[in-house]
Amino acid sequence: MRASLIQLSVDSSDSAEERRRRAASLVRERRGDDLVVLPELWTAGAWAYDGWQRDAEEDDGPTAEVMSAAARQAGTWLHAGSIVERDADGTLYNTALLFDRSGDLRGRYRKIHRYGFDTGEATLMGGGDDIVTVPTDFGVIGLAICYDLRFPELFRGLLDAGAELIVVPAAWPAARLTHWQLLTRTRALEEQVFLLACCATGEHAGMRHAGHSMAIDPWGTVLGEAGTAQETLTVDCDMTQVARIRSELPVLRDRVLAIAAPGGR
Repeated sequence: MRASLIQLSVDSSDSAEERRRRAASLVRERRGDDLVVLPELWTAGAWAYDGWQRDAEEDDGPTAEVMSAAARQAGTWLHAGSIVERDADGTLYNTALLFDRSGDLRGRYRKIHRYGFDTGEATLMGGGDDIVTVPTDFGVIGLAICYDLRFPELFRGLLDAGAELIVVPAAWPAARLTHWQLLTRTRALEEQVFLLACCATGEHAGMRHAGHSMAIDPWGTVLGEAGTAQETLTVDCDMTQVARIRSELPVLRDRVLAIAAPGGR
C-alpha cells in the first residue's frame, strides 16, 4: 500500500479557496497512490479561533466537494485532514473526512479530545463521541486528530474496533516537536498498527507548525519522516506486517485491564 502525506503550509495570508485549490492539485498529482493524507484544519487554520464561525462549513460543503472530486480524479483514498464543521444545531466540530477512490464520503470523525484547556477549541467546539474505523481495500483505517495522540485509551479503542492503520492529521506546534515524534511512535508500537501522522507546516496566527510528518510501522520503526521544507512524504506499507508482528510478539492477547471508551462504531 502506497501512502502520501501532504504537509500543507498553512499561512495566515492564504484564503481558504487558495488552500483548497492548492490541496486538490497536489492530491491529483498522487494518482497511483492508495491513500493520501492532509493536515488538520488546513482550510480555516487551527489557531485563528476568531475566524472559525465565519469559515465553518457542513460536511458536504465546499472543502468536501473539492476533496471528493480530487479523490475521484486521482483514484485514491483521501483523508482530507479536518475542517471546522457546523452541525445543524450550530455547534462547531473539528471533523475529519475520509473519501474513497470514487470520491464518496466513507468516514467522518469528530475530534473527541479538544485542545486549549480554557481557550480555543476547548471552549468553542463540541467534542465527538464516536470511535470511527473504516474498512478499505488495503486494511481497516482508524481515525484520530492531533491532540488525541496524548490519550492512549482512544487508540486502544481503535484497535478493538479493528484498526490496522491509524491516520492522524495535525497542526502540532513546533515547540513540542519532540512530543510529536515520541507519541506517534508510541501509539504505533503499543497498538501494533501502521500510523500515518500528517502535520501542517508554516505559521498561522503566530503559531509555528511542527511539520515532520511521520509514517511508522507496527514495530515502531519510522518508515519516513519529513522535515519542514519537504511538502510530500511518500511511503510503502506492507499491510501483512500487522498480522505477522501481532503473531510474533502477541502482547495484545496479554491485556488484563480494559477501559471502556466513549461511543464506538
